[in-house]
Amino acid sequence: MCGPSSCATTLDGSCASTELGSALAPRGGHAGRVDPLRWTDDLPPLRAPLLVTAFEGLFDVGGAATGALASLRSSNALPVGEIDADPFFDFTERRPVVRIDDDGRRVIDWPTNRIHILTNASDARDLVLIDGVEPHLMWRTFSETIHDVAVAVDAAMVITLGAMIAEIPHTRPPTITGSTTDPDLATLMRLDQPSYQGPTGVIGVLHQHLEAQGVPAVSLRVAVPHYVSGTPNPKASRALLERFERVTGVRTPWASLDQDARDWETRVDAAMQDDDEVALYVRRLEERYDRSTAAALPDADDLAAEFERFLRQQGNEGETL
Repeated sequence: MCGPSSCATTLDGSCASTELGSALAPRGGHAGRVDPLRWTDDLPPLRAPLLVTAFEGLFDVGGAATGALASLRSSNALPVGEIDADPFFDFTERRPVVRIDDDGRRVIDWPTNRIHILTNASDARDLVLIDGVEPHLMWRTFSETIHDVAVAVDAAMVITLGAMIAEIPHTRPPTITGSTTDPDLATLMRLDQPSYQGPTGVIGVLHQHLEAQGVPAVSLRVAVPHYVSGTPNPKASRALLERFERVTGVRTPWASLDQDARDWETRVDAAMQDDDEVALYVRRLEERYDRSTAAALPDADDLAAEFERFLRQQGNEGETL
């Protein structure tokens, strides 16, 4: 595999020579198009990393998924690259922002998707993080670009984080659901296999592309109360990170969001204090939640061990991205 400082991986697996910091060579299959994947630094040695993504947009209610990634990035993550915004965004829909920097210069901030590396010597695996904004255009090309990152870092698996509206109370722990198109992984991890039909977001397109390429991928989704879906939800971000840690065995800073989650719940309580109708509705949601005993993901203590066993089996079979 070629390194990001010397060459770019094309869709057919070949390498196109580049210079770090310059525009990458055209990618195979798209004559004349400059590759939007840009590495800004050399990759450190990585240990069978997991590629984790979250994108602001349809699949990020309450900013819960991107909030979870932001918490991971705050744990000394190293920026190593980005996906150029220019091919993927309608800038009349999401306009770039101009600002004055500390040196008095005008700077334009584009809605770029960033790539970070997170390593922890006490964990068996490293993380490669991609977060930013769901693109408006060229979703298939965007998915190919994410796959290119997975190839470049030799990712063992791709895990997408998301947040969706649900009829759950804000006073209870957010529920997490997981799914994968890989039947073996679904059986081993007791995950759902996708059955949804209808309009989708870039995450749906990405998972279909990864499946076609034979890349193991899992979707973890947190439920966000529909009546408070328009504000940042640190309680949901915390739940995503806690479940991610439990599934993968890779430590996350979920406990650092404890106070933010409590403060959020207190604010919601205060906002509905004088609305008897809403309070009654929430109590009914609580009763329904408490009666429910079916969990979308198992709570078995050996979940992380099962996850590692699956990835070891994949490695033993010689499967590559």
